[in-house]
Amino acid sequence: MKREDILKAVDHTLLGQAATWNDIKTVIDDSIKYNAASACIPASFVKRAAEYADGKMPICTVIGFPNGYSTTEVKVFEAKNAVENGASEIDMVINIGDVKDGKFDEIKEEIKKIHEACDGKILKVIIETCLLTEEEKIEMCRVVTESGAEYIKTSTGFSTGGATFDDIALMKKHVGENVKIKAAGGISSFDDAEKFMELGADRLGTSRLVKIMKNESNISGY
Repeated sequence: MKREDILKAVDHTLLGQAATWNDIKTVIDDSIKYNAASACIPASFVKRAAEYADGKMPICTVIGFPNGYSTTEVKVFEAKNAVENGASEIDMVINIGDVKDGKFDEIKEEIKKIHEACDGKILKVIIETCLLTEEEKIEMCRVVTESGAEYIKTSTGFSTGGATFDDIALMKKHVGENVKIKAAGGISSFDDAEKFMELGADRLGTSRLVKIMKNESNISGY
């Protein structure tokens, strides 16, 4: 698989707490230059980012992030606000405690409400696979499929682990045909990225692949 094809599946991501506006502009510029799928940034920057990108790059943001335990009402407001500010894609975090308590109907209803708040924009549901059992992951594949969300996503990148090959294979086996898969967290090489995509990932959440391209360009003098 060509690197260019892999980069087209990348949500080029910067979600660090100390991110500045200059950092965000660099992420957007690099996303455009390397033809990424989107630039994924904190919600506080979305309005400026959307204006800066000026239609050249979809802006993705996160809600209920990274712990997922905001109330449904807060997450719905975050989603509406992000869309109003120009976000094209929303990555939400589920309430992990509700998974552990077996409240799958409540989780599905929350996702449905947030999906409605997205007003036609793409919704990706982060289930934080590193904190779930295999049975819980399978059940969340069902919940996300029935919720109407466009994507299921492995990880925030802020917990105890990121995407694994086994998780992507499991998701591919258990999600419905209407749901795409996003692998995120710890994707550090094009070889790993290609493997994730071969196993069924449609999107990749990472900052490292674009950085690799930039570093190689700097070394070669281009």
